[in-house]
Amino acid sequence: MTPADLAELLHATAAKVLADRGLDASVLPAKLAVERPRNPEHGDYATNVALQVAKKAGADPRDFAGWLAEALAAEAAIDSADVAGPGFLNIRLAAAAQGEIVARVLAAGAAFGNGSSMAEKKVNLEFVSANPTGPVHLGGTRWAAVGDALGRILTAHGAEVTREYFFNDHGAQIARFTHSLIAAAKGEPAPDNGYAGEYIAEIAAHVLAERPDALALDTEAQEEAFRSIGTELMFDRIKANLHEFGVDFDVYFHENSLFESGAVDKSVEYLKSSGSLYEEDGAWWLRSTDFGDDKDRVVIKSDGNAAYIAGDIAYFQNKRQRGFDLCIYMLGADHHGYIGRLKAAAAAFGDDPETVEVLIGQMVNLVRDGVAVKMSKRAGTVITLDDLVDAIGVDASRYVMIRSSVDSSIDIDLALWASASNENPVYYVQYAHARLASLARNAAELGIVADQPDLSLLTHEQEGELIRTIGEYPRVVASAAELREPHRIARYLEELAGAYHRFYGACRVLPQGDEESGPVNTARLALGNATRQVLANGLELLGVSAPERM
Repeated sequence: MTPADLAELLHATAAKVLADRGLDASVLPAKLAVERPRNPEHGDYATNVALQVAKKAGADPRDFAGWLAEALAAEAAIDSADVAGPGFLNIRLAAAAQGEIVARVLAAGAAFGNGSSMAEKKVNLEFVSANPTGPVHLGGTRWAAVGDALGRILTAHGAEVTREYFFNDHGAQIARFTHSLIAAAKGEPAPDNGYAGEYIAEIAAHVLAERPDALALDTEAQEEAFRSIGTELMFDRIKANLHEFGVDFDVYFHENSLFESGAVDKSVEYLKSSGSLYEEDGAWWLRSTDFGDDKDRVVIKSDGNAAYIAGDIAYFQNKRQRGFDLCIYMLGADHHGYIGRLKAAAAAFGDDPETVEVLIGQMVNLVRDGVAVKMSKRAGTVITLDDLVDAIGVDASRYVMIRSSVDSSIDIDLALWASASNENPVYYVQYAHARLASLARNAAELGIVADQPDLSLLTHEQEGELIRTIGEYPRVVASAAELREPHRIARYLEELAGAYHRFYGACRVLPQGDEESGPVNTARLALGNATRQVLANGLELLGVSAPERM
């Protein structure tokens, strides 16, 4: 019996208890909260439903809790139910009902923990979208890991997810990149506000290898050669680096296509005709304050050129025209202003602003020997995805980026995350999986198979803790999907690994010496197999490997 099963039983029981006494059962919320108490001596689970609804139904909370306790105690799945304090209810499950969680995991396999809360939802998930002017920096690396994990989690809950990369190939930054390449090709220093680093010289050399006459062309043709070849080479590198990081996209959307196709002009004209744009001082402004933004935004500047938001508006409309129900944007720490403007753009088109979600990620810093790592020789000014992977590997890089809420900044201790110790969270989780894989191999060598185990024999305190922790997994995945918080999976896996290590220290799984294998060994092996399955499922959602050996 999982917490979700217990919550359903509790709801049905509470409704019957109220109805039998002529009280109003409609006061019950659709979902009742069932929590694991901090002190395991209080029970396996606890609920405050009596405190929530008793007075609304016309009953005393403690009386209502007592009625519930009496009714629940009659259920075969419940070992005991006791009232505490002003109306809390502490519940212990029968061993067989608790052990059923193990059987459910083994039956579901890789599907255990999946749900349907986002079934038939078509989601556009845009993340990374680093400018094709340099390698992916640490902020982009964080979004690569978090975005890919979020896509996996939403998919596990039934959503149809399209991973999209917005290829920013229109605007001033591309011009600066082009001029930086030309300067490098000529052996000159980077221009003001240009880009530096070894990669600029390397790409410039590639351009000259492909177009030996590039520097002899007239200015316009020269710039076009370095722009087109250079951005393609840079973007190929970005895609290759992300692929090696385990991140691939379904769609690479070119910003320039919005201008070349006339989509920007059409969006602007639509908003003019609807009255959502107004003219002032020669510029056209979006009435974004009418839709909750902190200020109106310039869409067409006084010189007639489109402001950056013009492309954003057309891009959102394009996503909706492609049939997406939800558009999630994952943006950097300096993009808070985009929340209001994107929602305002949706409202200006007569759309529901809730179709737009903007997640803002905070900064990432590297620390080595207590000192901040300042810069990358290769990139010139920033630390890159490659730098991090070279230092601690792909699995640790993904895990450290995911395990903290995106609302908080991260300081990555390179020595810690490169270490093979239990202080390293990803090693701690992966080692638990490898240890369980080894246990399964040893059992096979002894001829012990977890076939039709008697799971009611799992009565040890540490067995119960491990089973209840496993039972929490579906709820954790559901919360991660609903709140768009992949870090919940990582933190849960660390809790599960800890529960397993404590179980292993307290409960002998396999017989030793001349001992005969018995039903308890088989039941504990099944529990180990279920734990390994949940660890693998969670690591898969994070895009982190589940090693069989370490």
